[in-house]
Amino acid sequence: MTPPFEVKLAVGAEMVEAELRRLLDTRPLEGEIARPVRLLEAMRHGVLNGGKRLRPFLVLESAALFDASGEAALRVAAALECVHCYSLVHDDLPAMDDDDLRRGQPTVHRAFDEATAILAGDGLLTYAFDIIGDAQTALPAEARLALMTRLARAAGIGGMAGGQALDLQAEGQSLAEDDILRLQAMKTGALIRYACEAGAIIGGAAEADRERLGEFGAAIGLAFQLADDLLDLTASSEAMGKATGKDAAAGKATLAGLHGIDWTRRQLRGLVAQAEDILEPYGEGAEGLRQAARFVAERQS
Repeated sequence: MTPPFEVKLAVGAEMVEAELRRLLDTRPLEGEIARPVRLLEAMRHGVLNGGKRLRPFLVLESAALFDASGEAALRVAAALECVHCYSLVHDDLPAMDDDDLRRGQPTVHRAFDEATAILAGDGLLTYAFDIIGDAQTALPAEARLALMTRLARAAGIGGMAGGQALDLQAEGQSLAEDDILRLQAMKTGALIRYACEAGAIIGGAAEADRERLGEFGAAIGLAFQLADDLLDLTASSEAMGKATGKDAAAGKATLAGLHGIDWTRRQLRGLVAQAEDILEPYGEGAEGLRQAARFVAERQS
């Protein structure tokens, strides 16, 4: 029997998938000249290929914590997934991680070609800001501006893109634990933290709540990366839907590689406890987020 949380996660994923299909329609928006068919197909291949949709789920669940669960939250969740999927499309390229499979399917550059994959990633990244900034995302202008600014910083030079650069530079090098933590907080944690902060912004929450949700996001962001590193060491390629064992083969420094499997599992338990403590003021309303923290730490794929 499927656990209740995974059912809830799947329902959220279906909602986001439907929204992404609608947004990636063939009809040009006002101000667009045309949507080239091959490029659109590549963008859809990179986005509409399943996946847990964890980051969008965190947006929706954190927004619901502040009684904001409408269309605006769904659009922001879809925008964030566009950014996440753009990063996967580019990370899979031969010049980056050089992967042939993503979620059990050919990566975009394998299904199409490298140039199209680069442009598909470009299209997804820029479209994310279009989605949030559009008046159809029915939030006050100040909230939309905050969402776009924070997303740019989470995804850009001081966040995900910067973290990926540090990751590439670190191949074959011996990094100190603090350097690994910073790299992972940027590469993986920044978008997860944003997902949780975004819900608070959508809900018009006080700054203290935004900061608290950001702390929660930082804790589960680290847990997500630790779990990912653990799976790279222990899971099969079939279970993951992509190649495993690549970090060690590439000489990448990870905390799991530095400290071992048992240490990593202890850290994951501690991060879940930390995440649950952060959510304590919200009572039962935050149960979905608590379950998400446990899911992140215990996932098997």
